[in-house]
Amino acid sequence: AMQSNFSLRSAAANLEVSAAVARQADRRLEPVMALSLPTGVGDQGTDAGTSAFFGTSLDVAWEADIWGEISSGQAAALADFQAARATFEGARLSLAGQVTKAWFLATQVWRQLELTRATRDNLQGVLDLTLERQRIGQASEQDVRLTRADLSSTEDAVRNLEGAYEDAKRSLEVLLGRYPAAEIEVPLEFIAMPGPVPVGLPSELLQRRPDVIAADRRVAASFARVDSAQAARLPSLTLTGSLGTASNDLGGALDPANAIWNVGANLLVPILDQGGRQLGVEITTAQQEAAVADYAATGLRAFSEVESTLMQESVLADREGFLEQSAEDNREAYRLAELQYNVGAIDQLSLLQIQTRVFSAESQLVSIQGARLTNRVDLHLALGGSFESPAADEGE
Repeated sequence: AMQSNFSLRSAAANLEVSAAVARQADRRLEPVMALSLPTGVGDQGTDAGTSAFFGTSLDVAWEADIWGEISSGQAAALADFQAARATFEGARLSLAGQVTKAWFLATQVWRQLELTRATRDNLQGVLDLTLERQRIGQASEQDVRLTRADLSSTEDAVRNLEGAYEDAKRSLEVLLGRYPAAEIEVPLEFIAMPGPVPVGLPSELLQRRPDVIAADRRVAASFARVDSAQAARLPSLTLTGSLGTASNDLGGALDPANAIWNVGANLLVPILDQGGRQLGVEITTAQQEAAVADYAATGLRAFSEVESTLMQESVLADREGFLEQSAEDNREAYRLAELQYNVGAIDQLSLLQIQTRVFSAESQLVSIQGARLTNRVDLHLALGGSFESPAADEGE
C-alpha cells in the first residue's frame, strides 16, 4: 500500500510542491541577475548614416532584509513545509490503519459468513423435521411458518454477508492500488490479540502525532507571517547594479574597454498604499488566532481519541470474556444434548435448536474479537505510533 496507493502518491507530490515553495522563499535573500543582449539600429550622426549597434547587459538587484520581512517569510514557508511533511506522515499512518482494519474486517466477515451458513443448514434440518412432525400431527402450521421465516431470514443474512465479503476484499484491493476484482486472499482466522496496553502511557507520546505536529507548525507559520506583514509596513531598500557594453561591432560589444557600470539604491517607502499593508497585518493576525485555536482543538481531539480507545480496550476485553463464557456454556449444553439425544431422552428438533444457540453465541464472539483488533489499531493511530517513547521509535 505504501508503494502503490494512489492517494498516498498524490500526497507525496503535494509534499514536493511544498518543498519547492520553501526553496523558492529562500531565494529572496539572494541577488537577482538578468542577462540581456540588446540590439538596434540608429543614426550615428556621421556621414555613414544609420548603423547597427550591439550590446550586453548584466543587471543585478538585491533587497536588503533590514526589518526581517524576507527572513520571516522564509520562516513561514519552512514551517508550512514542515506542516505538509507531518500531514504526509499522517497520511501514511492513516493508510496503514485503513489497510489493517480492512484486513481484519475481511476475516471477520468470512467467519460470520461461515457461521451463518452453518446456522442456515441447521435451520433447514429443523424445518424438515417440523414438516415431518406436522405430517404426523405433532406440529402445527404455525410451527412450520415460524421455522420457515427463520430460515428465510438466515438465507438473507448469508447473501448479505457474501456481498459484504466481496466488498471487503475490493476495499482492500483499492487501498493496495489494485483493480477491485475481489480476488485477493485474506486469512480465514484472526491474528492473536496483541499483549495488554502498558500502564501509565506518557502524554508526551501525543506530541509525535502527525496532526499535532502539523498544527504546531501552522501556528509557527502564522506567527512568522504576522512578523512579515508588520515588517512590510516599513521602508525597504533595494540595491541595483548594471554592467553593460555598447559597440557598433558585435565583437567589440564583448570588449572590456566598452564596459559601462551603474550602481543605484532605491529606498521604497510605503506611504500611499491605502491601508493595504495594515489590512495585511490584520489578516495575518486573525489567521494566527485561528491557527492557535486549531492547535488547541487538535490537542483536545487527540486526548479524547486516546481516552475513548483506552476505555473501549477495557470494555471490549470484558465483553469478550463474557461472550467466551457464553459460547463455552452453549457448546457444553450442546454436548450434553447430544448425549441425551443418543439415549433417546430428547428428540432431534431440540438438539438442532440448541445448536442454533451455539452458532449465535459464536457469531457474537467473532464480532467482539474483530472489534478488539480494530480498536487496538485505533489506539495506535490515536497515539501516533507504538507504545514506545518517541526516542525509542527514532532508535528503531
